[in-house]
Amino acid sequence: MTTPEIRTIPLGPPAPVRGPAGRRLRVIALPAQLVLAGALIAGVPSPGPVRLGGALLLTALLGAEARFWLRLRRHGLSGREALARIVPEPVRRVAAHELRIMASLVRWAARRRHGVKGADAVFPHGRDQAAMMYGLTFACVVETVALTYLLADWPVVHAVLLVVDVYTVLFVLGLHAASVTRPHLLADGVLRVRQAAHVDVRVPLDRIASVRRESLFTHERKDGELNLPIGSRTSLTLILTEPVDAPAFLGAPRPVTVIRLHADDPKTLHEAVVRARNASAGPARSEAAAAGQPSG
Repeated sequence: MTTPEIRTIPLGPPAPVRGPAGRRLRVIALPAQLVLAGALIAGVPSPGPVRLGGALLLTALLGAEARFWLRLRRHGLSGREALARIVPEPVRRVAAHELRIMASLVRWAARRRHGVKGADAVFPHGRDQAAMMYGLTFACVVETVALTYLLADWPVVHAVLLVVDVYTVLFVLGLHAASVTRPHLLADGVLRVRQAAHVDVRVPLDRIASVRRESLFTHERKDGELNLPIGSRTSLTLILTEPVDAPAFLGAPRPVTVIRLHADDPKTLHEAVVRARNASAGPARSEAAAAGQPSG
């Protein structure tokens, strides 16, 4: 009896690993750019050859990264997958957060909310922080105007800080815009809990053991708990039967079984979640609720 021949099917060449040249360019070019930027802000004159060398290093680094990206694409990776191989995840997450903040400003101006199409119910939650955010924005504007006069004799420093201050004003407004344009949602048996542009947690209704209305103004940090205050206040608490993942800002997994959140109308959100849980649980829970037993 002969042993059947086993054939292996090649899956194609593996994706290339970044070469030492790219790593060396990063190690040299990035610190050099930081040193040049610091000297420029401090007003220290930089010789022409030094500035030219910095520009050439940056150009070489960008060229090496672009070449590596093209190699990854030729090996079958999508554009997003190739970018993930080049840019570290924390950097990607921070950049994506900043883009969501700026996109929220556009949505706010256009009066368009994110992700509400097809939702069964929408629950705004940004109203109670509006006064605080507008006050903080006004303070940032006053600081920008004051620095314009104080730094009039240092044009380079003034230009740099002006860019930082204008971006800070947009960022603060963008945080509020993100809260306004990204409400909590109830759709397809899932409660989507959100805050600004950095929290978006999907909670299946069948994992909600209870939901109760309670106004809390102090929140201790504990493992397994997620607190999402608006204006330092939460108005509803979800107790879960199983943990759901609420990733940290830089992507680290964070399983939670208690979620505290706020809504402009907590009563409406509470009633909607209870009704949806009863409907998804079937007649047994609905009959219990009708008989006066606690439903959460």
